[in-house]
Amino acid sequence: MKNFILILAFLLLNISFTKAQSNSFETLKSLEIMDQIYEHLELYFVDETKNGQLAKTGIDAMLKELDPYTVYYHESNIEDYRLMTTGQYGGIGALIRQIGDFSYISEPYEGKPAQKAGLKAGDKIVSIDGKTMEKKTTEEVSDALKGPKGTSFELIIERAGEGKKKFQITRDEIKLPDVPYFGMLRENVGYIKLNSFTQTAASDVKSAIEKLQAQGMKELVLDLRGNGGGLLIEAVKIVNFFVPKNQTVVTTKGRVQEENRTYKTLEEPFVPNMPLVVLIDGASASASEIVAGSLQDLDRAVIMGETSFGKGLVQRTYDLKYGSKIKITIAKYYTPSGRCVQRLEYYDKENGQKPKEVADSLLKTFYTKNGRPVIDGRGIEPDMKVELPDLSRLSAMLLVKHHIFNYATQYTQQHPEIQAPTLFKLSNQDYAEFKKYVLAQEDFDYTTASEEALKKMKTTAEKEGYYQDIATDYEQMLIKVTPSKERDLDKFEQEIRELLEEEIMTRYYYQEGRAKHSLQTDPVVLKGIEILQAPTQYNTILKK
Repeated sequence: MKNFILILAFLLLNISFTKAQSNSFETLKSLEIMDQIYEHLELYFVDETKNGQLAKTGIDAMLKELDPYTVYYHESNIEDYRLMTTGQYGGIGALIRQIGDFSYISEPYEGKPAQKAGLKAGDKIVSIDGKTMEKKTTEEVSDALKGPKGTSFELIIERAGEGKKKFQITRDEIKLPDVPYFGMLRENVGYIKLNSFTQTAASDVKSAIEKLQAQGMKELVLDLRGNGGGLLIEAVKIVNFFVPKNQTVVTTKGRVQEENRTYKTLEEPFVPNMPLVVLIDGASASASEIVAGSLQDLDRAVIMGETSFGKGLVQRTYDLKYGSKIKITIAKYYTPSGRCVQRLEYYDKENGQKPKEVADSLLKTFYTKNGRPVIDGRGIEPDMKVELPDLSRLSAMLLVKHHIFNYATQYTQQHPEIQAPTLFKLSNQDYAEFKKYVLAQEDFDYTTASEEALKKMKTTAEKEGYYQDIATDYEQMLIKVTPSKERDLDKFEQEIRELLEEEIMTRYYYQEGRAKHSLQTDPVVLKGIEILQAPTQYNTILKK
């Protein structure tokens, strides 16, 4: 009896064995050894063991050998699970970021407790309920800010130019919107940004479509970039808006027979003939790939952007004892053409090895409804590739070192208001002030990729005895690729301006303002509009 209780305490899993499973010698042997190790640690380890933490560490390590999506949720972090499935949590409604030893408010959500209380982006979080937040991780600070709806706490922040300020904030139920923004791009072209697939995703998308139709929308850009997925059934519902009733959207196949299911559309389509462009990128995964992949297979939309992440796995969550849960990968999913988009093989790797991509030799070709070839094992390949240009090394460092963020804080202190999102532009004087700000930062240094490559080449040339022959040319080239902050601030002015304007815009007009401003110059969105407004090209891509 004692051993049985210890096994349960160690695993914290509600494992029930069938007769066939209970006869497995390896299973019973492994559990018995775990029990003995746990018992010996409890009896003989030099210090008193933290039994709960040991159990959680053991479980996490065990699940890590499977795949990244099979996860144990301890009762203490069940809020993480709730946020994933519903988009809801109890808190103040603000993003935070770490700069040095402190966390800062980086983006308060409009209408949420943080914004209502008067918190601003750039506020340094000094203490929460009298406990210092110095040298605390963003996860620790976030946990301290979260809590049940209606509970209050004292927050002390430090604001540049104004010193320390004290706030009494009451937490509320925060719902992260599945659709943070929708609007009209052109006279007939609507746009919907879908960030996640929680329980309200389909209803939010339908509501956005209805409102855009009232504004004259006849063509739609659905943006799934950066959308890591969520609930499979919400993806099926969204596809149903565009395709006929009783159409297969996705099929799941697992080791357990009961998980072999086919999900079909259940209703007549809401907008059956509306021209549709779907945007994806490398962070579009799971449910996003179900939507994009099924619409592609059914030749119902032009998929545009970059190749998606490649997550063709399905998870289900099971309740355990003591308020905990476990999310387990139970199946792979297949789009209507029969392909699985899973890119990495987690099951064939040895212990400790990183998963590898499905070998090219194992990739198969499938065909869409109109006969267009598509492949499996590589995510969703867009019908039209539109890649965003890489940021310059300077711009990347300005973001990493928080100079864009910090200057935006300084800018908002000097400008109580700015123009509307679609009109706002930094003046030449504004950009000159930013250049002065960056050049004054003594700790801001960076190298270019070209400089690093040249220095490696020099090392190789020296080893091979060729350096003396190229020394003069090398020094001249090095001068040209060695960073000059002042020169590069001019060279990459346009992309730096866009980053600055986007950050500044968020301070005044929040997420909606950021979207309105950035959509004006987004090359993928602009290409989507172009395709929708060229019916012949649109139909040619889909082989209609």
